[in-house]
Amino acid sequence: MVDVSTPTRRTGRTRTRTWAVVLAACVGQFLVVLDVSVVNVALPSMRTDLGLSTAGLQWVLNAYSIAFAGFMLLGGRAADLYGRKLMFLVGLGLFTAASLAGGLAQEGWQLLAARAAQGLGAAVLAPATLTLLTAAVPEGPARARAIGTWMAVGAGGGAAGGLIGGVLTDALSWRWVLLINVPVGVLVLVGAAVYLAEGRTGERSRIDFPGALLVTAGLASVAYGIVQTEKSGWTASATLLPLLGGVALLALFVLVESRTAKPLMPLRVLGARAVASANVAMFLIGSATFSMWYFMTVYAQNVLGYSAMEAGLALMPTSVAIVVGSKCAPRLMARVGAKNLALVGTVVAAAGFGWQSTMTAGGVYLTSICLPGVLMMAGTGLAATPLASLAISGAAPGEAGLVSGLVNTSRTMGGALGLAVLSTVAAARTDGGTGPADLTAGYALAFRTSGSVLLGGLLLMIFWLPRHRSSVQR
Repeated sequence: MVDVSTPTRRTGRTRTRTWAVVLAACVGQFLVVLDVSVVNVALPSMRTDLGLSTAGLQWVLNAYSIAFAGFMLLGGRAADLYGRKLMFLVGLGLFTAASLAGGLAQEGWQLLAARAAQGLGAAVLAPATLTLLTAAVPEGPARARAIGTWMAVGAGGGAAGGLIGGVLTDALSWRWVLLINVPVGVLVLVGAAVYLAEGRTGERSRIDFPGALLVTAGLASVAYGIVQTEKSGWTASATLLPLLGGVALLALFVLVESRTAKPLMPLRVLGARAVASANVAMFLIGSATFSMWYFMTVYAQNVLGYSAMEAGLALMPTSVAIVVGSKCAPRLMARVGAKNLALVGTVVAAAGFGWQSTMTAGGVYLTSICLPGVLMMAGTGLAATPLASLAISGAAPGEAGLVSGLVNTSRTMGGALGLAVLSTVAAARTDGGTGPADLTAGYALAFRTSGSVLLGGLLLMIFWLPRHRSSVQR
């Protein structure tokens, strides 16, 4: 009796701890992705309250996204070297404190500094969430379901940002789009401190700070140049100098990494076909799909006349679609394999973008927003989960955090690049026009361009992704 009951109790404790890990990781990922978009509808209130300029408003968004993308490799490597739990707590603690500082900001510069600190905390937190999952859940169906849940929650955070921001701004004030993170963050910090087990897969050693600084500065410089394109164009010195400088810094980073004994990013990681191909595919998908939320929102408000709250509600079916797609992906992977599912998801998303590109100034909700949006986001959810799984499956045990950081960096940098390029495409087509027909023509061209990018990504995946059936079959 004793021999039988003891393992049962241990199994129960193990299951409780596993679900605690999944919950903590998903909440952390939700907060990280939510804060990319939740401030959008609050920008006018921020400008009025803090006296921000137009450029200042732009940097409320960019300070977060640039710090997030630029420091993510460092965060992923730190999780491997210094412990997943420690980096989760550090990242979430910094994110929560910065949210409090931003919500209490009295000057514009204080808000911008807080947003940059939020991005740094997110860069440490995001890779730790995925490595916590892969360490706590054994390879097989359970891990595939956990990754699918993680992807769905993250996608839901990005999709729900506009609605949540609108509700909080209208009901309370713009400050609550940041302050809402504080009670949630504190609760997760307490739970994580109690339930998460520490673990690290790399030898404790000094981190490659020169490499970290070079890649962060390079990515930040490239991101800054991309941001400048919408205002200055691609040929202006304000755009070209940071872009070329960022490329030079990234080239120097590669040189340093090839000669460093303990590199931040061992170049051999990209020698794994699954890692390299999945990250490039994730970059392309991110560049095409991230801007969807922006263009759908401005189309609903600027052309169809929706309020901010109505626009958020109008996009709820697409929010549900990406969550459903991400949750269905693990089961479908078991049947058709990771590569095939990524291809199917990309085709579905491309079809949605093609449909959306037929939008008109007098469009109706069902055929101009709802149904094409559902196709776009369901396809994205179906494609992203197998790509993340393929990338992680190609990583060595001690480099899961690094590859996780690469996946997130690829998606985030793809989204930043895609939004800047597509905004330029839409503006060029509009050619200064502000009427509904002019705006619609610009938005339609942006969706058409996104669909073309997805088709290019489809060809890349056909020929480069390894034909490898998912381990969830076991």
